[in-house]
Amino acid sequence: MVQCEMCGAETSSPKTIKVEGAKLDVCANCTDFGTEVRQQSSSSTSTKYSTGSGSSSSSSSSSGGSSSGSTAGGSSRSRRQDMFDDMDELATDYDDRVRNAREKKGLSQSDLANELNEKASLIRKIERGDTLPSDRVQSKLERFLDINLSAEGASGDDSEEWSGGSSTGSYTLGDVVKRKD
Repeated sequence: MVQCEMCGAETSSPKTIKVEGAKLDVCANCTDFGTEVRQQSSSSTSTKYSTGSGSSSSSSSSSGGSSSGSTAGGSSRSRRQDMFDDMDELATDYDDRVRNAREKKGLSQSDLANELNEKASLIRKIERGDTLPSDRVQSKLERFLDINLSAEGASGDDSEEWSGGSSTGSYTLGDVVKRKD
């Protein structure tokens, strides 16, 4: 017996449906929530959570007599482009950067808000670190204050904080794990 991935009910013959891009094995009662996908149930369960090797093997089996060269190429193509890959990460000290740049220009928070056509409360929250600026507000701040709020523009000590190791980067897993013998 398999458990329905939608409602949790036990079912002996799950159907594979697609709901908002996700393939789910569901019971007969939940098939109306998506569109049914016509596949063999064994191949869909083996590749549902795979990271590349399973999907390339299913693509080579569906294409007939493909050579092993296509599976090697298939594994490199199996990683989808993520929309967050191209986005800049906001610096951890964005609040200090905004405050320091505003004070250098001799502006109050309400003056800066007026210049950017934003609310003064938003500027206060950003400078306290209570809220992250939206992309639109971030670009306005960067342009007007002539600063960079992305993590790439971070100072050297920030990059050491995120590196997760010593300054030489020579730590391994064996250096931190303690064995129980």
